[in-house]
Amino acid sequence: MAYFRSFSSVTQLFAIGVAFLFVTSVASASDDPTRLTSPPEVEIPRIEGVEINVDGIMDEAVWSQAARFSGFSDYLPVDGRLAQDSTVVMVWYSPTAIHFGIRAYEMHGQVRATLADRDKINADDHIQLILDTYNDRRQAFMIGVNPLGQQADGTLKDSDGGTHGGSASTSYSVDLSPDFLYHSKGRLTDFGYEIEVVVPFKSVRYQNTLTQDWGFNIIRQVQHSGYTSTWTSTRQDNASFMSQNGVLPALTDLRRGLVLDINPEMTGTMNRAGGKGEKFDPNARDPFGVNVRWGISSNLTLNGTFNPDFSQVEADVAQISYDPRQAVFVPEKRPFFLDGIELFQSPTNLIYTRRVSNPMSAMKLTGKIGSTNIAALSAVDNRELYLSDFDPGYSNAVRLRRDLSGQNTVGLVLTNKSSDNHWNGVAALDGRLTFAKIYSFTYQAGMSFTEDTSTSQNSDGVVSAPMWRLSSTASGQKYGGTFSAYGYHGDFNAESGFINRTGIVNVHFQPYRQWTGNQGDFVERLQLGFSLDGTWDYDRFTEGQTPNDQKFHLNSNYSFKGGWSGNTSFFMESFKYPEYLYDDFYIERKENGVVVDTTAYVGTERLSNFGFWSNLTTPRLNSFSANLTLVGGRDDNFSEWSSANILFITLGLNFNPTDQVRINFSYNHQQYDRASDHSTVNIRRVPRLKAEYQVTPYLFVRLVGQYDSNFVDALRDDSRTDEPILILDRNTGEYHQSTKFRRNQFRVDWLVSFRPDPGTVLFVGYGNSSREPNTYRFRNLERTNDGFFLKLSYLFRV
Repeated sequence: MAYFRSFSSVTQLFAIGVAFLFVTSVASASDDPTRLTSPPEVEIPRIEGVEINVDGIMDEAVWSQAARFSGFSDYLPVDGRLAQDSTVVMVWYSPTAIHFGIRAYEMHGQVRATLADRDKINADDHIQLILDTYNDRRQAFMIGVNPLGQQADGTLKDSDGGTHGGSASTSYSVDLSPDFLYHSKGRLTDFGYEIEVVVPFKSVRYQNTLTQDWGFNIIRQVQHSGYTSTWTSTRQDNASFMSQNGVLPALTDLRRGLVLDINPEMTGTMNRAGGKGEKFDPNARDPFGVNVRWGISSNLTLNGTFNPDFSQVEADVAQISYDPRQAVFVPEKRPFFLDGIELFQSPTNLIYTRRVSNPMSAMKLTGKIGSTNIAALSAVDNRELYLSDFDPGYSNAVRLRRDLSGQNTVGLVLTNKSSDNHWNGVAALDGRLTFAKIYSFTYQAGMSFTEDTSTSQNSDGVVSAPMWRLSSTASGQKYGGTFSAYGYHGDFNAESGFINRTGIVNVHFQPYRQWTGNQGDFVERLQLGFSLDGTWDYDRFTEGQTPNDQKFHLNSNYSFKGGWSGNTSFFMESFKYPEYLYDDFYIERKENGVVVDTTAYVGTERLSNFGFWSNLTTPRLNSFSANLTLVGGRDDNFSEWSSANILFITLGLNFNPTDQVRINFSYNHQQYDRASDHSTVNIRRVPRLKAEYQVTPYLFVRLVGQYDSNFVDALRDDSRTDEPILILDRNTGEYHQSTKFRRNQFRVDWLVSFRPDPGTVLFVGYGNSSREPNTYRFRNLERTNDGFFLKLSYLFRV
């Protein structure tokens, strides 16, 4: 890949990227004087002594006194246009809560609404209320509701930079992990839909002052058109979504009262191993736990837990790894860790709470004091399964972030994890800069420190190693792009975090040119660009050598009339042989057909790839929506380190025949056929079906079935000698010839869930895992394990 050799100096590549982003973005932004307008301020009334019924019918007299928010404009896929479907939001507050009344007019198409489970309203029409309670324009609470009042909640913040795909990312991201307690009710009407929402001040953190300003915005998603509109005139050519929010000024005397949530929980399981005659084994060990949340003040919260239950009520979707050099990330789902989790985030995932796998107890302090966000976690982790077999490990993490002028920040991460003879810590400094409204720059640098005295070889020193990351974006109306670079020394060790691959340096540069159509045009938005991407072994980078992995992509991103969207990329890539992956691979050397020696496997020095990937997403078409991703061409066959013809398919289908029934089908397909003779070396297929019936807004029944089929052929030296590959068993010192295998696993889970609020739940479920010798036959199924479980918890809000 000669195009990378011309960039022998990473400094030159960085300078070219920054110069390009600067020139093109200035040219794009300079012709639009409206982009510098100040966000609006609307004062909302404080009304005492009024009780209302949250029923989705705004017939109380108090609503006539509320402030009115209207005049929405489009944000996605094209900004700056008057919204086709008008929206009116009425807002007032009492001493203890803020009230919203929403009237969404729909004159052009059918309203999409279902009794969706919590955080699953994205396929419905919905409204998102953005509450920046500190008015720092850096992070906000997101309160979401669909037309029937079903809820989604989380936190919204500005994005740190673009993606490595075919399109630049939007300027904000939403984390749906946190759950907040609020009340909502909605209904369909002749004009569209109407919703009432009440957010108690007990449920959110805010400034500890008598009078304060809140940042505020409203996002409306219309499914039939695919349009997203906002209350303020929000532009895509601004690097910060949060800076364009409006303001609710002079909120006075907000009262939370005592904030004390006590959440006891009880669990029980019965498990059975595979095989005939096996009986269920009831497990009554450690059935009780408790979570406590105390609002020390309006801006500071202390959480504690003892023996929390972290049972998964639904099996995680099987994840397919496309590169064995990278670890697979699994998101946090456990309730205790989700409260305030957004305050632990930093540009690199140095705090990954799933590293605390089985805590006996934990405490957490989160909030904001003055201009400083504070998040601290301390946990005693039990390395055994039950408390009676207690074997402690200790985890601590601190995240501080200080607001500077404008939207600039500086932050600090400190972590440590220790057990009997082992200790690991990380310290890192980070920050974010924004300027001229269209530029953002994010950085982080840190060191890890590890000491292990369990063996004499490691008993006399601490191993330290660096990491660093930087990214920059320019958000022009016509031109823009991203530049990013990060590096992790081979000895960098973040045991409290998640780093999917260490010992590398990556540099990525992705400019784009964008065109927008007029309202009603078939093509609403088209974005074209390219990306250059290089990945080095850390030592090769410091020595100034060419990248191990070199990539050149031609990218396109498009949005069509009616909410259809997609992106397509064509790629040319080159990968250097990763020797360390094949340390246990050997081949036999023969002379005249007789084995004379066993030698280490030596792969082809470099493989060249070419192909495409493409994604298409439909809008919500009445009761149906779909998403399809295809990847094809020539790529690495990591099983044998040779070239392969690949076919990857990711398909998602959603069907809602009624507002109470949800059917989701997904299919993942990964296939590698040898380029030499077109034989299949690896194929994995994972279909998954999930059916849910929402009996009431709080009660549903779920059935999930997932089949995971994997075939791997006997391995051979496909790129050189075609001889069979031998694998060394390091325990015995023996060599074994690779043999083909087929694995077929079938998993079924059902669940009855009653959840009137995020802390009060009743789960009753059953799961069954089995296997069979022949794929998709569903005959001769052999149970490997199954079990019942029960979870009961109740939220006492004092």
